[in-house]
Order: sequence, then structure tokens, then C-alpha cells
Amino acid sequence: MGSTKLELHVGIFVICVVILAGTFCVGDTDMVDVGAINSLYVSLGSPPLQGWKSVGGDPCAELWQGVACVFSNITAIHLGSMNLGGQLGSNLNFPSILELDLGNNHIEGPIPFTLPPTLRSLSLSGNRLNGSIPDALSLLTQLSNLDFSNNNLSGPLPSSTGSLSSLTTLHLQNNKLSGSLYVLQDLPLQDLDIENNLFSGPIPPKLLSIPNFSKNGNPFNTTIIPSPPLAAPAPIGMVPSPRESPWKVAYGPSALTARVPASTRKSFIAKSIIWIAGAGIFAFIVLGVCLLMLCCIKRRPEKKNAKKLNDVGVFAGPLNKPTCDDSVFGTTNQEEKGKCEVPNRSTNSIPKVQDEQDVYLKVVSATSECNNGHQSMNTGGGSKLSPLQPPPKHSFPTISGVNITINPATATKETEKQVMTNSIKVYTVALLQQYTNNFSQENCIGEGTLGPVYQAELPDGKLLAVRKLDATASMGQSHEQFLLLVSSISNIQHANIVRLIGYCAEHSQRLLVYEYCSNGTLHDVLHGDDDQRIKLPWNARIRVALGAAKALEYLHENFRPPIVHRNFRSTNVLLNDNLEVCISDCGLGPLLSSGSTGQLSGRLLTAYGYSAPEFESGSYTQQSDVFSFGVVMLELLTGRKSHDKSRPRAEQFLVRWAVPQLHDIDTLSKMVDPCLSGAYPMKSLSRFADIVSSCLQREPEFRPAMSEIVQDLQRMI
Repeated sequence: MGSTKLELHVGIFVICVVILAGTFCVGDTDMVDVGAINSLYVSLGSPPLQGWKSVGGDPCAELWQGVACVFSNITAIHLGSMNLGGQLGSNLNFPSILELDLGNNHIEGPIPFTLPPTLRSLSLSGNRLNGSIPDALSLLTQLSNLDFSNNNLSGPLPSSTGSLSSLTTLHLQNNKLSGSLYVLQDLPLQDLDIENNLFSGPIPPKLLSIPNFSKNGNPFNTTIIPSPPLAAPAPIGMVPSPRESPWKVAYGPSALTARVPASTRKSFIAKSIIWIAGAGIFAFIVLGVCLLMLCCIKRRPEKKNAKKLNDVGVFAGPLNKPTCDDSVFGTTNQEEKGKCEVPNRSTNSIPKVQDEQDVYLKVVSATSECNNGHQSMNTGGGSKLSPLQPPPKHSFPTISGVNITINPATATKETEKQVMTNSIKVYTVALLQQYTNNFSQENCIGEGTLGPVYQAELPDGKLLAVRKLDATASMGQSHEQFLLLVSSISNIQHANIVRLIGYCAEHSQRLLVYEYCSNGTLHDVLHGDDDQRIKLPWNARIRVALGAAKALEYLHENFRPPIVHRNFRSTNVLLNDNLEVCISDCGLGPLLSSGSTGQLSGRLLTAYGYSAPEFESGSYTQQSDVFSFGVVMLELLTGRKSHDKSRPRAEQFLVRWAVPQLHDIDTLSKMVDPCLSGAYPMKSLSRFADIVSSCLQREPEFRPAMSEIVQDLQRMI
């Protein structure tokens, strides 16, 4: 009897510890948030903000200045009137942020092309921002408050502004914006201020019915356009105002900096108390049920105990252990079922696969391989994976109408099923070892920032390239985040961009499988040993530049959301059998911009002479890609490496040596790659040099968009 009481007391103690631990174990900030806020801090020039760091840290638990959190996610940043400088950078990928206020500072540069889609309030007023308003607004469907006033913004409003279906407040006054206001006429605006701009044309009549509409200081044609035919009114977003959003945990060191209304805090505290009380009651109920079950079990004989456990079902291994599931792989016979192997079996126990298509995969990232053709990956004999949807998220209690969703810590089979969107195959480590001769040095065909690349030969003789990711490349990513990254990259489909075939994620290994490009990289072709080099005539060089430009144009202007490459150089320009271009490393920004890998990638870009001047301040945008593209064009023009220590000191950095000579026709002809032996039209050479010069402008806003470069190169073909 005494033993039973002791066990009961121990059980109660353990459950209480678990409940208390659960209460206090939500302080660690999500790693994606940490990476994003580190990047923002560097882009702003590392200002003296209490608690903020350029690498790592825990913004929610350490109460970083101006940061508000719900559970482990950053939901608001309020740094208005903090005398901040620098730029906004390009890595604002906060997964759960609702409010961002950086108004009344001295921030310069363009508005980032990518903005967090969860935003409900965005204020960048009173800064020195220039350029146009980006098309990324189309993703901000929950945004209700937008303030870009008192900047130096120019150009027309993008058509994506019309997608802001929840926008009620829009302030654009005191800029240099132009064009018409048609894109605003169907928005549920209640407060619109466009004073002192360059808007023209007639005013849509719907705007005149906005309760607070300020329009003075514009060269309008005051004619009011006729009303369009009546249609069903657009539903106003049912999302509450961001001012009603709850804050938790981390208000800067001062309430003034965080700028959260007192009423909001009191409301949240009251609701938190109710939530905690409810959780406590639930915990006591669970405790009572557990104690009742424990008593019942103790009264039963040992034999019945064992039977009961079998009836209930006891898991004998980890919950996320891979198993063979017909519903996942769609297998219909024993031969197909045998293709799914338990990861912890020895290599020898895995039957030899006769075709690489016998094992289906999932998705990850793109690196240095090439798209050899456009044929479908679905070839007979294998079963197809079901299309997968975005991964499930666990919802925490709804607070003031705001449903905060947090990804689970580990990926389950359900998540893996939902990540797939294309015909991507899953390989086991053992199978890839078999194909790559156990990842031997003889099979290693390249080294990169993210890890080595190996040549893999399938039983049918087909060649693949396998990128073995270094542990540091994805150390900040959970298995589920890794699969989400793969899913995102699998959607990148372009003739001039490397296509992912498959991946492997087991035994703490992460590998990416790509099609093999027989002619290697542009760097090898231009600068390799004589036996590796392929003679590229002038027209072929223009076609190489055009193919690479089309790839970047697709990433910057056609893909949604737009992608910044971040690592464009000649080693990532691959050539297939027909000397057609395929760009690798597309979509790997999350890996290239995080932690030590991001720092290494940045140092390599700088050391090899590809980095744009603004990179020194922590900023990397689409225009930075344009600069790197200009360096690769210089390599095509001169045949020289972007950085060559073997040359005289004044000629080691290609950009520094070549740019001053691009506009002198005499010196230009002396710069041309001697391998061309003068076989090029001077007019074509001059046009090529003009494009290079425009790409290498020191100020990002003076560099052309990739679509302009594509047009210029097409005229030269």
C-alpha cells in the first residue's frame, strides 16, 4: 500500500513539473525570426539598440528593444524615431510578424522586393527611401494600414496595389509618385492621403466617397470618370486592425519604444489569465483521469496488464521513424513495396536497384547542376507521389481574433506527404553511396559554399550530380523547414535554371540530386586547364550571357515571390552538351544568408570580386545580382578571372582594372580575350561593353533591370 502511495506522489510530482516546464519553455525565438532580425540589424548599420545582435541571440526572451512576441515568434517591431540609418536589406522574411514600424528615421535605399506576407500594419514614413513601390505588395492580403509618406518614392503605383483587399488606411503624401489612381478604386479604404505627389488623370468616383481623402498638391485632370457598372461590393477583410493585435513577452526595455497601447496590454493580460486558468483546470482534469487510470491498472493482475497494454497499443520506437506506407507511395504489389527500406538497416541488406526511378523522392534546394532537357521526370515503372499541400501547422489559442500558427518542431510523415508538388524522388543514403562509389574523392567534381558535389552513375549508365550539404549549411533549419525549402525550389521551372531531381534526408544527412551537365561550369570553360577548356566564339559568349540573363530575369520579375540569387558567379553558370546555360544555387537564399554559411558566402563573393559595393553595408538586393552578372560578362569579354593573384597588383581585381577602360575603343580592343583572335564585330563589342558598364554602376538604382539587359542582348544576336 505504501508503495502505491509513493508511486502516486511521484506521478503527481512529474506531471506538475511537466506543466510548469511547458509554461516556461516557450521563450526561445524561432530561428527564422532570429535570422531575419539579425539581417535587418546589419542592414540598418548595426545601430545602438539594446539587446540587438548581428548574429544569434534570443529577441523574445532577452527583451530586445522595440520587439514584441507571441510565444516564440516575433509579431511586431516598433523602432519609430530612433535615428536609424542604413537600408532595409532584402531578408525581411519574418514568418509571423504583424506590425513593422520604422517611421521617422533616416533609412535610405529602395523598399525591399519581398515583404512578410503576414503584415497587417507597415509604416516606413519619414525616411529617405527612393525608387518605386515594389510589386511584392500583391502578397500582403492581410495588410490594413500602409504608410509610405514623406519619402522620395517615384513612379506609378504597381498594379499589385489592387490586391490589398484588407487595406483601410493608405498614406502616400509628400513623395514623387505619378500615374493614375485606378488601382485604388476597389479597395476598402477609409483613410487615403496622396497629397503633394505627381498623380494625374481623372479621379475615380469611388475614391471621392472615402471618408478621409486628402488629394491636394497633384496635377489632376479634375474630370471625374464615369462610374463603372455596379457589381457586388468587395468584402472588406474580416481581419481586425493590427492595433488590436496582442503582444506578449518582449517589449523593448521601455514601453515607449515598443509603442503598444496600454489598453491592448491590459486586454492581453486579462485574456492570458483566463487562458492560464483554463489550462490549469484542464491539467487538473487530466491529472485526475491519470490517477484514476493508475489506480485501476494497479488492481489488475500482471497478465491482464500486459494484455491491456497490447490492446491499447504501445509504440516501440520513435514517432517519426520512417515506415513503408502504401497510402504514401501508392504501391500495388510486393515488388513495389520492397522499394521502401528502413533507414537503419545495413547497406548490404538493401537490394540492388536496377533503375534510379525505382526510388521516389521529395524536395530540397538547387545548386550546381543543369537541366539537360525538358522531358518529364515521370517514366513508367514507378508509382507517382500524390501532390502535396503546404505543411500542417499547429494552432495556438486565438487571442483577440489573431490566430498565431507555429510550425511543429519535427516533421512527421504527414508533413512529408504534403511538401511534394512535383515529380521529385527520394533516395536513401545507401543508394547514393552506391551510385557515387561511397562519395569517393574520384567522384567529387566540385566544391561550393554549401558543400561538395559528386558525380553519380546509375545502373543504366545515366549520370547525376549529388550535392552533399555541409552540416553548417542548414544547421538552423528543422527537417520540416528543409522540406519546405525544397518544396519552394521545386516550383522554380525555367529552361536556363538547374532543375532538382531528388533529395535525401536521413541519418542527419541532407543531399540534393540534380541532372548532370557534361560541360561543367563557365569558370572551367574560361579559366580551366587547356584540356578542360572549350573554345567559345564571340556569338556563343553572347548566347551564354543571354541565357544567364533570362534566368535572373525569371527569378527577379516573373517568379512569385521574387528571388534574389545572392551567389551569382561563373562557377554557378553551367553548360550542357549543347552549350546551353543553366544557373545553379537558385532559391538557396535561406541557406546562403543564414549563420556562418551566410558569412562565408559573403566573404567568398567579396574575395572573388563578385560583390556589389552595397554588400559591405549588409545590403543585398536584386540590383546586387545585376552587379555580379556584370562581373561574369566581364569574364566573357576579357577571359580573365574576377580575381587573379597571379597578375600585377593593379590588375588582380577584374572590375577595378577593366571598368575605367570600357568606354575607350582602343583600350577596349586590347582587353578582349586573346582566344577570340580578333573574330568579333567592333560594334557588337562596344554594345557588350556598354551593358557591362551599366551593370557595374556603383549606385544600385542606376543599374538596369534584368529584363532590360535581356532585351539589349537579344538585339545583339
